[in-house]
Amino acid sequence: MRNIFKIIYLITLILFGSFQISAAEKVELLKTDWSFKGIFGKFDRGSLQRGYQVYTEVCASCHSMKYLSYRNLSEKGGPEFSVDQAKAIAASFEITDGPNEDGEMFQRPGKLSDKFAMPYANDKEAQAANGGAYPPDMSVLAKARSGGVDYLYSVLLGYEDPPSGVILDDGVYYNKYMYGNNIKMAKPLDDGLVEYSDGTEATEEQMAKDVVTFLMWAAEPHLEARHKMGFKAIIYLIILTILVYFSMKKIWSRIESEV
Repeated sequence: MRNIFKIIYLITLILFGSFQISAAEKVELLKTDWSFKGIFGKFDRGSLQRGYQVYTEVCASCHSMKYLSYRNLSEKGGPEFSVDQAKAIAASFEITDGPNEDGEMFQRPGKLSDKFAMPYANDKEAQAANGGAYPPDMSVLAKARSGGVDYLYSVLLGYEDPPSGVILDDGVYYNKYMYGNNIKMAKPLDDGLVEYSDGTEATEEQMAKDVVTFLMWAAEPHLEARHKMGFKAIIYLIILTILVYFSMKKIWSRIESEV
């Protein structure tokens, strides 16, 4: 019996210690004003277009977005580039196509119907080019990570010098918000890294917000339509509740008068 109590005591200590460690390691994520949050939330078109620019100039060399097509860039609810702009964007990329009549693959300018150009031919090439780490596809990254957009935003801005006593391997960086605090991706953003055509100042915070907004749209392109549908459903339920209330009140008034 005494041994059983010892075992229970040890298990309690281990669980309590693990809870304390987890609580100590938990860091509150950075917050910013997301225009798409809430039932009336909408994507900021300027932010989406700037976010695509940040993705193209900073992220696309390593991270794919294999579920997006160039035509999506001109669709309602997204960045809403004009069709001509979207065609020009697509044509600026070389797409592997084929085989041709000779049985060979060939390169051609992109078209609206093409998926976003892939940075690597396959997963093995991606890992070899990134020190063994596989750069995740960004198509649904904003929905796939715990913490969502706040987590992605925090990681982009969370690079710091490691605390005293923490030794990192070569090619590994310290990030305050990354799970485990270790990340193989070098700090991607610096002030002025891109030049926005609309004159917006390209600070680290602004670029992080814009590219995460773009990633959120990529992961949930019908968010605005869903918000509109939800609002209509709420209005319908309110009206229905009022009608039911007055109907029941009228019915009960008859019953009371008969009694």
